[in-house]
Formats: sequence, structure tokens, C-alpha cells
Amino acid sequence: MKFCKWGLFLCGTLFGSAGIRVLSSKDAKNVYTKCTAAALRAKDVIVDQATILQENCEDIYEGAKAINEARYKEEAEIDDAVQVEAE
Repeated sequence: MKFCKWGLFLCGTLFGSAGIRVLSSKDAKNVYTKCTAAALRAKDVIVDQATILQENCEDIYEGAKAINEARYKEEAEIDDAVQVEAE
């Protein structure tokens, strides 16, 4: 029983050491670099899209303010006309 535990421990250590060598190899680093570059490109696209969305929202907000200002002006003119007629 003790030999089995020691054997499993040694096998795990060997596989772990081999795994570290594989993960730190030149090819693995190349893969990590390419994945990181792809993530950075994706981030740039997302930031660009967010900027476009923000600009569109600002345009919509300004348009809505202009509509409301025109409506308030019309209502004020109607109220003035009603008051003139009432006098």
C-alpha cells in the first residue's frame, strides 16, 4: 500500500515536471503570444464599437433635447395666444 502511494507520487512528479517543460517550451510561448495578440485585437474592436455607440447615444440625446425645446416653445406660443384671446 505504501509503495503504491510512493509510486503515484513519483509518477505525478514526473508528469508534472514534463508538463512544466511542455508549457514553457518555445512553441507554447509562441501560441501564448498569438492568443494574447488576438485578445488585444478583440479589445481594440470592442473599444471602437463602444465609442461609436457612445457617439450615437449622444446624437440621440441632443436630438431629443431639440425636439423637447421645440415642443416647449410651441406650447409657450399657444399659451400666449390663449391669454391674448382671453383678454
